[in-house]
Amino acid sequence: PRGCTGVPVPHDPAEGGGALMATPPTINIVKSADSQQAPTKRRNRSRSLGGKAVVTLRGPIAAQIPWRVVILNSVLVAVIFCLSIWALMQGDREYSAFQVIDTLLGGGTRSSRIFVPLRAARIVAALLVGAALGLSGAIFQVISGNTLGSPDIIGFTNGAATGALLQIIVFNSGPVEVAAGAVIGGLATSLLVWLMTRHTGLRGFRLVLVGIGVGSTLAALNSLLVVRASLTQAQTAASWLAGSLNDIVWERSFALMIAMALVVPALLLVTRPLGAIRFGDNVAAGLGVSVNRYRVAALFIGVLLVSLATATTGPVAFVALAAPHIAKTLTKTNGVGFTSSALMGALLVFGSDLIGRYVIPGGMQVGVVTGAIGGLYLMYLIYLERKKS
Repeated sequence: PRGCTGVPVPHDPAEGGGALMATPPTINIVKSADSQQAPTKRRNRSRSLGGKAVVTLRGPIAAQIPWRVVILNSVLVAVIFCLSIWALMQGDREYSAFQVIDTLLGGGTRSSRIFVPLRAARIVAALLVGAALGLSGAIFQVISGNTLGSPDIIGFTNGAATGALLQIIVFNSGPVEVAAGAVIGGLATSLLVWLMTRHTGLRGFRLVLVGIGVGSTLAALNSLLVVRASLTQAQTAASWLAGSLNDIVWERSFALMIAMALVVPALLLVTRPLGAIRFGDNVAAGLGVSVNRYRVAALFIGVLLVSLATATTGPVAFVALAAPHIAKTLTKTNGVGFTSSALMGALLVFGSDLIGRYVIPGGMQVGVVTGAIGGLYLMYLIYLERKKS
């Protein structure tokens, strides 16, 4: 019978033979119903080891993405798309949604082919700046192990602003030199922080405290530069420090797009090690991760991202702090969450720009709007931290 085993039995010579049979008979052992094992239950591949519903990706990129993350990212993309179409419709020359889409596809009227691309440059810049800030904030919250760890709080944004102000006030440079100065200033600040913490390591509150000290010093230097500047230079510096998208053109949007295309792949290389570091240095080291090396690499990548964003628009406050925290709150996950943080940051900057242009009477720059909203959110975070402690 099926499922039975055959056991060969030698023939007894006393029963009619003196040798073993060439083909001995077999005894069929049948398993009883009680001894039969129940069929193994097939593993539910739609859930992670923690029991959360996930989407499993296979192939060159293997990953398990929680369904809440997939839903949130899909909603963010849909909201950003709808707001982008609406923003392209607004302005001195208003267009319908059909005219906007027709223009984007290569058609449209003569006026729409002029105004729609100009508005699109501002939208693309806002989305890229927000994504860069969201990614930078997520990186700093992982390497510092602190929800308040962001380039705004730690002081790297002030470093980028110092480099730009030196170009505006001291060297009287143009927009390209100002952008380069912001990037160089941010990287120089990260190098200074790394040199001050390289013996003890970039861990936890040490990184936050050293960054706050360096940032406070640079903020004082920025104020001194503005006070000592001429009236014209001070007005230019004050306008740049407010964070604005008013003078965005396609050349600046393309430059930021190319820079992001070069930096984001470097971030992907450290994503898995950062996912281990968030569980603690001992756990990451036990998994074979060179903790200090990847933390320093992530530090420079995060500073480069925030420097690129600052070089494009000027300082845009609190987006890097709020975007990762809001994304993790909505998805209820503890992962690095780079994609959700980038989309949330893009929505925050883009939405704040729309609020400053169309909701607030008289208009307001995007950095002022995010600063006002972010200040309230910072107080909310401090309240939550105090409540937990």
